Parts: sequence; structure tokens; C-alpha cells
Amino acid sequence: MSELSHVDREGRARMVDVSAKSDSTRVAVAAGELRTTAEVIALVRADDMPKADVLSTARIAGISGAKKTSELIPLCHQLALSSVTVEFGFTETSITIEASAKTKGPTGVEMEALTAVAVAGLTLHDMVKAVDPAATIDGVRLLTKDGGKHGHWERPEAEDGPVAPTPAHVRPADPDAEIRTAAVVVASTGVAAGTRADTTGPVLVEWLAGLGYSVRGPLVYADADITVGLADALHLTPSLVVTTGGTGASPTDATPEATLSAIDRELPGVAEAIRQRGTAKFPLAALSRGVAGLAGSSVVVNLPGSPGGVKDGMAVLEPLLDHLLAQVAGGGSHDNP
Repeated sequence: MSELSHVDREGRARMVDVSAKSDSTRVAVAAGELRTTAEVIALVRADDMPKADVLSTARIAGISGAKKTSELIPLCHQLALSSVTVEFGFTETSITIEASAKTKGPTGVEMEALTAVAVAGLTLHDMVKAVDPAATIDGVRLLTKDGGKHGHWERPEAEDGPVAPTPAHVRPADPDAEIRTAAVVVASTGVAAGTRADTTGPVLVEWLAGLGYSVRGPLVYADADITVGLADALHLTPSLVVTTGGTGASPTDATPEATLSAIDRELPGVAEAIRQRGTAKFPLAALSRGVAGLAGSSVVVNLPGSPGGVKDGMAVLEPLLDHLLAQVAGGGSHDNP
């Protein structure tokens, strides 16, 4: 039987000595949810709660909680976190929470990711309690971790019933179907700041989930942080990464440049097909600078930040994806039908 690392031979609590361990990049992703009422969900989505800016406040609280983990959990080490993200999704009666933490150091960041979820959930409860004092925080759990001598770990499917859906755990209806993974990244300074509603990320998540993908996101980043956002999306090596926003000619639009830095090979025909479909209905769509390409075994596609542009992108991608991903994986026919 494995021993508890935080207990010495006399049964006393101890802080594990990690000085002999080498530094490596370590990432952890955790999730949870706030169960509440449909009324609260409607109010939060409309930004009409008595305490305004519910999600942005909870996001900041979760990030702050991750940074203070060693102060809250007695035996945790102090870590220099290089990235913390906190994202939210909705069901009819719950707000789902997903947090990721990243560091380069001698020990993992599981507790930082879990603390971010817990503190974000507590903050959500504080923000909604005037309307629903009976709200509950459920299912705080680790989803994945990477780095260190044990490498990649992913939470196994629950044996005692389905896990409440989170943006990272959408599964296909057919349990025997191949599960492909995807990540959705939203480049929007306004959405990241909580001053604008995200009108494209949730649409892409729902679309990909409907196609049978296990979807992570939407991961929302300010335009200036889109390089970090792409690295976050790619660190678990999903089959597909779809970005939305930041493809125009504005001085702050940087998604194509960040994507070109991340990919190894371009797929120019995919990006051009998306542009052509948009231009046929809306001439200004020609201004989109979105690109597509391969980052290792992951396909990365930029879509515009408008609902119409995303709709055009989905229409172009849907008939291509199965064949494209099969080719990337080393299969798929090269012959015309």
C-alpha cells in the first residue's frame, strides 16, 4: 500500500522535502460547480445580480486563492505560479468552474488548481446568496495533471454515476464512439475583463460537444495574453484548438501572430475557405487575418470574433474535421472520393 507523503514514521504531519527534485513544467486542471436555481443562472448570465460583475469577481478571487494556497493549506509549498486561469460555464441550474495552474518547479500545482476552484465557488456563493441562500458547492475535483516523474494523469470516468458536466468533460452520446479532445480559446479583452458577454465561445463549445468532442473551455484571454492562451490550450495536446477573436486589423489583434508562432505547418486552404465563405455574405470578412495549421498533432484554427464569422467557420470545418484529424493521426485516405 502506498504511504501518505505528508505523514512521517511516527504518524506526525510533515512538510515533504522537495529540494532533491528537479524543476519541471507542471500543470494541473481542476473543476467544480455551484448548484443553484434557474432564476440565479438567468440573472448571472444577464449580469443583473444585486452584486454586479459576478463572474469577473469570482475569477479574480479564484486566481488570488491559487496564489495564496501555501498560506491556506499548511503543508503546501510556496510556488512561483506562471499561469492561473479560471473559467465558467452554465447548465440550467448550475455554474461550472474550471481552473488551471502552471508552474516550473520541484512539486505539482494540484492544490493550487483545486484552491482556485474552491475559492471561486465560495465567491460565487457570496454573490448569489441574496437570491438563493441554499446554493451548494459540489464536485470540487482534480481533472488532469502533468509534469514531474509521473508525467500525465487524467481522472478516470466515475464508476458511481455521471459527473456533472463541466466545459472540460463533455462526452459523446455513444459510449463506444472515439473521444476526440478539443479546446476553445476566446481572444477578447472585454470578455476577459467581464465588461462584454462571450457570444462565440459557448457556441463553439456546444457545437464541438455535439460532434462528440470532449471540450475544454471556453478559455478566455485578453488580446495581449493570447499567446499564453494558446499555450494553455495546447499543453494537454488536444486534437483540435479553435480560437475566436483577435483576427482583424486592429493594433491589438494578435491571434494570427500567436498562432503562427505556435504551429509547425500551415493549412492555408482551411483559413482561405473560411474567409471566402464569410466574404460571400459580408465583404468586410476579407479583413480577417485568421490562419490554420498544425502544432504537433493538434490542429489549430482561427475564427473571427463575431457570431456570424463563427457560424461560417463551423460550416466550413464540420465536413473537413474527421478526414483532417484522421490524416494528422496518420490515417485517412489521400484519394478524392
